[in-house]
Amino acid sequence: MTTGLPSQTQVIELLGDEFARTGYEVEDVVIDTRARPPQIRVIVDGDTALDLDTIAALSRRASALLDDLDNTHPTSGRYVLEVSSRGVDRPLTSEKHFRRARGRKVEVELSDGSQLTGRVGEVRADAVALVLRHDGEWAVRQIPLVEIVKAVVQVEFTPPSQAELEFAGLAEVARTQGTEAGA
Repeated sequence: MTTGLPSQTQVIELLGDEFARTGYEVEDVVIDTRARPPQIRVIVDGDTALDLDTIAALSRRASALLDDLDNTHPTSGRYVLEVSSRGVDRPLTSEKHFRRARGRKVEVELSDGSQLTGRVGEVRADAVALVLRHDGEWAVRQIPLVEIVKAVVQVEFTPPSQAELEFAGLAEVARTQGTEAGA
């Protein structure tokens, strides 16, 4: 049975280059044919944060491209299109995810079963620097990416300390926060 909807691969090919021109990439496409109406969810990520205006612009462009595809290959019905960011609950699974999460607090599970919570610092192709609190002092631990089984960004309600940001290699952010706090 065919759904008349484009495949995941077709959507990625259709939107990939267009989104890349704006500095974002299609991270994943989920097509749910069981929903009524069916849904096409496009998960987008990039080196700069996605704000609502950017999501709206990407949604409009995706809709136009999918409508053009629909005109040449009509679907057997309508569908709902959703374009969204990865979200904080999606696991960090590659070097680029850690790079984009620099400065964020993460919970990490290592291959030896241990768990750590710390702030993402410098990221290299093979390791991530994690800023940890140990015996009341800040320390940086280099963790090989191959040893990370699972990592998820944690939601924070208070800003990190200046010292913690400096250990993460984000001294400029620490200075800006200090200036804003003193203002």
